[in-house]
Amino acid sequence: MAFKSGSFATFLIVGPVCFFLGIVFSLFPYDYPLLWAGEPTPPSHYDYLEAHLRFLHASPPLIPRILHIVIFVGLAGMLAKLYKPSESNMLFDGASLVLYVCGVTVYIANIVKGLRLVSGGIYGAELAGNEEDAEQVLGREDSLKVLAASNTILALILVGVLILQAGQWYAEKKDQQEFEKLNEKSSESSSKKERPESPVATRGTSRQGSKKRQ
Repeated sequence: MAFKSGSFATFLIVGPVCFFLGIVFSLFPYDYPLLWAGEPTPPSHYDYLEAHLRFLHASPPLIPRILHIVIFVGLAGMLAKLYKPSESNMLFDGASLVLYVCGVTVYIANIVKGLRLVSGGIYGAELAGNEEDAEQVLGREDSLKVLAASNTILALILVGVLILQAGQWYAEKKDQQEFEKLNEKSSESSSKKERPESPVATRGTSRQGSKKRQ
């Protein structure tokens, strides 16, 4: 199969999405007890999670720069596929772009903000002026749960992007197979129309030519 420009743009989308899924999956052992464990989460687990998130947020500036570059690579791949779009691109790549932007929004609004709160060590309940405000603002445990839920939402969004890209590949493959079948049928019908003359007709013409010579 010939290499297409769309296949490289798809690689620019799938690569960053899988990269982000790997990062989210590495946080899953910390997020699982907060969201789906049947037993109450021990206080020590919150300490482990808080220390891990502080370590991530205190990483060298090169790490978030690489992360942001990968984000823009995925966005560039989607914009490249939407340049002079077909019907398939508008459906699958357009929906992928919407999901991707939603994932970036979750990352900026929830995850980055949550990491700053954790590394600062001062949560919303501690910043409240009175008891009524403290009840309405999230505390330490609830803030960590919101951060874990944001990771899960981001993972579902990224999986949705992969499903859309796989669906586009399957639809294009089916269209190509149907196009090849139509070409085969048209070539067969054209070959049937261009049949050679029957041997009886050729014999009759050869006999008439021999009589004229005599």
